[in-house]
Amino acid sequence: MTNLWSAKISAIMILCNLLSIGIGRYAIKIRGLGPSINLLGLEGLGLPELLATTSLGHIIGAAAILGLKSIEYI
Repeated sequence: MTNLWSAKISAIMILCNLLSIGIGRYAIKIRGLGPSINLLGLEGLGLPELLATTSLGHIIGAAAILGLKSIEYI
């Protein structure tokens, strides 16, 4: 475990979070009634939805990083 954090690992985490936000944007049927966050032009995506999708993105990212480290890809 000499390499705990690198540009590859951060790129994987960012990619997983963006993928999760993109999926959550279309998958969440009932969105919050609060104001929307103008994130990359995504209207209707509020703070609860953003927190939920990035939480899922971190879980997916952590699993992807652990999996890629176990097969010694990164």
